[in-house]
Amino acid sequence: MQAISSATLTTVATPVGSTSQIAFLQKQLKDLTQKVKDLATNSSLDAKAKQQETQLLQTQIAAVQAQIEAIRDQQRQAQMNKTFLAAMKNMTRPQDGTKTRNVVTANLVDAYA
Repeated sequence: MQAISSATLTTVATPVGSTSQIAFLQKQLKDLTQKVKDLATNSSLDAKAKQQETQLLQTQIAAVQAQIEAIRDQQRQAQMNKTFLAAMKNMTRPQDGTKTRNVVTANLVDAYA
C-alpha cells in the first residue's frame, strides 16, 4: 500500500488522548517543516517540482495545524463544561428541605398583575 500523504495518515494513526494527539501532531509538524527545509537545498529537483512539493508540504502543514487547533478547542470546551458543571453543583440550596425552583423570567409578562 502506498501512502498518499502523511497528513492523510494522521487521522488514522493518532494516539487516543488529546495531549498525546497534540504531541504526535507537533512531531509531525516538525517533520514536515524539516522536509520543507531539506527541499530548499535539494538540487536534484527542478524549480517547478520544488514548487509543487513545497505547496504540498505547506498544505499538509496547514492541515496538521488545523488539527492541533481543533483539539485545543475541544480541550477548552471540555474545561468550560467542567467549570460550568462544578458551578452548578456548588449552587446553594435551602436548608429547610424545601425544593428550589429555577424560573426564567426573561420576556415573560405577568398576566395577573
